[in-house]
Amino acid sequence: MRRYSKGFGLVEIMLAMTLGLVITAGLLQLFISAKDTYISQTASAFMQEDARFLLSKMLQEVRMVGMFGCLAKIDDVNGGFSAAQDRPILWNTAKRELTLITADVGATGGRADWVVLSDCATSAAAYVADRTPGPGQLKFPIRKVTYTYNRRTGEIIGLIKNVSAFSVLFGVAANAEGTSVSRYVANPANPALIRSLRVSLTLTDPAKRVKDQTFNVVATLRNRLE
Repeated sequence: MRRYSKGFGLVEIMLAMTLGLVITAGLLQLFISAKDTYISQTASAFMQEDARFLLSKMLQEVRMVGMFGCLAKIDDVNGGFSAAQDRPILWNTAKRELTLITADVGATGGRADWVVLSDCATSAAAYVADRTPGPGQLKFPIRKVTYTYNRRTGEIIGLIKNVSAFSVLFGVAANAEGTSVSRYVANPANPALIRSLRVSLTLTDPAKRVKDQTFNVVATLRNRLE
């Protein structure tokens, strides 16, 4: 009776090993690709969250620029408020610094720089120290808010980091009576012409897991700066 050898030959073993390595390499590549996608998406989400935090905070304050109570004429009791009222929004191109004089609605933004007390009929006065409104008066907390971009450290100081670019443009009307934006400029000579603010923010990932992301937003001023 003929006897047959049982088992695998060398060729079969090498073929099985090759196929196994190919499958393992494919699964490994799939795992690495999925991990890289997860890491890049996470990094991108963090950048978007930082941008959302900064821009939403900034736009809320921009919309309240120029809201100093219910009367246009305000007596400057301690000094300093009149100059801020005349120039309630300012962008310093050299310093990359945005300054806003804005109403603190609900008193949620910390200590006010000024307090305006008004009866909304005949009188309004601005004080440096906190004051208690008298009978028939309303209290309007006013704050000076500054956003400074430090190019060397790549941050909006005190708020977010990994900022590679930050710029501001003002949408101005053709004249003081105009309500629509006719053009955008870096530093308008007449604050009364400002109707909106365009902010551009570019964030970078220090680990280079994702490309730089640029966020642009426009906020319309609710209060005329006249």
